[in-house]
Amino acid sequence: LLRASVVVVVVAAAAAAASAKSKKRAAAVRPVPPPSVCTALLILRGALAGVVGCPVGSTGGAGAGAGGGGGGTKKKDEDDDGDDATASLMQPSYIKDGYPSGKFSVGLGKRTGTLCGLELPEASEDGDACEGVLDAIEAAANRIRVADVPIATFELTKEEAVAKYGECFLDAGQKQANKKKKKKKKKDEEEEEGGPKEGPKLTIAYIEGVALACPPGPVYASTGMIPGAIVLERGNMASGVTSGKKARKAEIVLKFKVDEEKGGIGKDPAEATTGEPVAAEAIAALLTSEIRMEEGTELQRKATEAEEARRKAADAAKEKKAAEEADAKAKEEEMVVTAFEVTGKIDYNRLVDDFGSKLIEPDLLKRLEALTVGRGTVPFLHRFLRRDIFFSHRDLAKICDCLEQNKPMYLYTGRGPSSGAMHLGHLVPFLFTQWLQKAFRCPLVIQMTDDEKFLFKGEYDPETGDNLDYFAGLTMENARDIIACGFDKDKTFLFSDLDYVGTMYPNIVRIWKAVTTNTVNGIFGFDGFSNIGKIAFPAIQAAPSFPSSFPKVLNAGRDSNAACLIPCAIDQDPYFRMTRDVAHKLVTKSHPLGGKPALIHSKFFPPLQGAEGKMSSSDPNSAVFLTDGPEEIERKIKEYAFSGGRETKAEQMELGANLDVDVAYQWLRFFLEDDEELKTIGEQYGSGKGEYWSTGAVKKRLVAVLQELVADHQKRREEILDEVVREWMEERCIL
Repeated sequence: LLRASVVVVVVAAAAAAASAKSKKRAAAVRPVPPPSVCTALLILRGALAGVVGCPVGSTGGAGAGAGGGGGGTKKKDEDDDGDDATASLMQPSYIKDGYPSGKFSVGLGKRTGTLCGLELPEASEDGDACEGVLDAIEAAANRIRVADVPIATFELTKEEAVAKYGECFLDAGQKQANKKKKKKKKKDEEEEEGGPKEGPKLTIAYIEGVALACPPGPVYASTGMIPGAIVLERGNMASGVTSGKKARKAEIVLKFKVDEEKGGIGKDPAEATTGEPVAAEAIAALLTSEIRMEEGTELQRKATEAEEARRKAADAAKEKKAAEEADAKAKEEEMVVTAFEVTGKIDYNRLVDDFGSKLIEPDLLKRLEALTVGRGTVPFLHRFLRRDIFFSHRDLAKICDCLEQNKPMYLYTGRGPSSGAMHLGHLVPFLFTQWLQKAFRCPLVIQMTDDEKFLFKGEYDPETGDNLDYFAGLTMENARDIIACGFDKDKTFLFSDLDYVGTMYPNIVRIWKAVTTNTVNGIFGFDGFSNIGKIAFPAIQAAPSFPSSFPKVLNAGRDSNAACLIPCAIDQDPYFRMTRDVAHKLVTKSHPLGGKPALIHSKFFPPLQGAEGKMSSSDPNSAVFLTDGPEEIERKIKEYAFSGGRETKAEQMELGANLDVDVAYQWLRFFLEDDEELKTIGEQYGSGKGEYWSTGAVKKRLVAVLQELVADHQKRREEILDEVVREWMEERCIL
């Protein structure tokens, strides 16, 4: 019944019999699709349009061009704006597949479906959502199939049908086929016979509320006669969704089959019989961009919920980021400096006020210079003093009094061995202490707090026991680095708490007696969950502040009046604030400082990632270690040293670098000895002019300085064997 309208026959022009060179070509005939394929195609066209909410075809009138894609022609008519939902010509995949199947596509406008009531998902980002669209179309098609909806067919000429319904029932191939040829034929007929000839009849199929189309072959009388489930095939070159905010077009391709193994509803098949044309008003709902299938409504509900969830997640992420930025800013403003934590942007003036120490004023600096350089013990003040790196003190003026009066004094510093390799930040107090020892010509005691590191970082394993010996081993390794700093062996005693604590024990007991648990908890933040060793340890670090802790080394008893000066980073000050509060209980009244140790504080050596805060051994890329080779030093500086330079060369040359945050420049302040060279680098880098106008030039100079410093240190360290370390740790008089 329907084949006259759907069989596509391609016939080549027959060659003239008289021409010897011409060849006859056999007519290529495409088989008529079986009713199961044609019926499934009709249902799927309606299901797709109803689920996504688009017209069932072109909403244009007579002569409107083909929209859609797939099997339609790529070239558009002059009057075709491409903005319609025309289905493509169905590809007869059943020929190759060997089972009932077909493939077609429907163009849905641009991006995420400008012709749809449903916003299509981003195909490149959300494959699951695209699969969900295909699942919904498949479900809708099978729901219609199972519902056994009647299929009406009727015949009209193409001209009559277009005049009545527009072009919505045509696929792209039907709209475009032989268009130019037909126009020419029509013109010839009008000239020969005085008027147009009526075209052939088309068979049009209609499912109420679902679809109106001109199928490529016969259809069943009802949807339930299809002998199996309608299945959308997935995977490469099969069904898929093309869409996205950056997509040039939105399109759905459906590769389908009738799966007879899954079975139909058991209704005997029969082809639809021809009836009366459906009223034009009956298809009005099919030409809207409204979702008409319950599966599409559910998809839209899920999409709305997903979008709301994404919006909430984005808002939450935005709020979290804002909160983190606010927290970071608060931390920066809230500066925390304790014996165990250094965070935030360090305001050293505020820190001095909070701790109650004093800045080293120019007059005190001149006094120190007179007592050192003026006496010929050193050629000049240490660069750490010249550049305000050691900047704060407690009772340093009284130490000057002792020096002026030739009263006894000694230096005390220390190291908590937490890693096998020390970094440049650890070197800072030892380099300065070595200079002080030489400048003051005084004895020095160096405490290795291996006990503290075990109490705070030690571990216990049921199989192997604890790792106390590990920290004792680190003491030996770190001692080699300390000795390599150039101390005077005859005036230096280096000791491990694990070895020497017994000698100091009387003073430790006195400090325990003088300091309450509440005081220790208040200063150091300990609580009921802290082990008792942590609470007890501050007294052990305090004990070397008193000369009587070294009866042999300093030849001192409880009546000794030797003053103690402690060079340290300012975060160690809490230990000695506690010590100073009880010091009078451990000495005689004649002690020049009342038993209190004097302190001189350094600023923190900044990590590579930023010129604020404190360097840490836990992040290997935040530090240069004394074991690093030249290449590693260069790599770390080039890759990780935070730059205060500008974004572009032009900006750098106009504005110059921010020296306060530039790590390379700040590190040069610590390690470049020449004041004039440092001044030149700062002026040129800060102005963006001269040899050191750029970050690269400044980093290159720093690399050279550090490579020389570390190489010299490593050379000295190689000569310090374990037996040498034990000699330095031998209890002996160093006066």
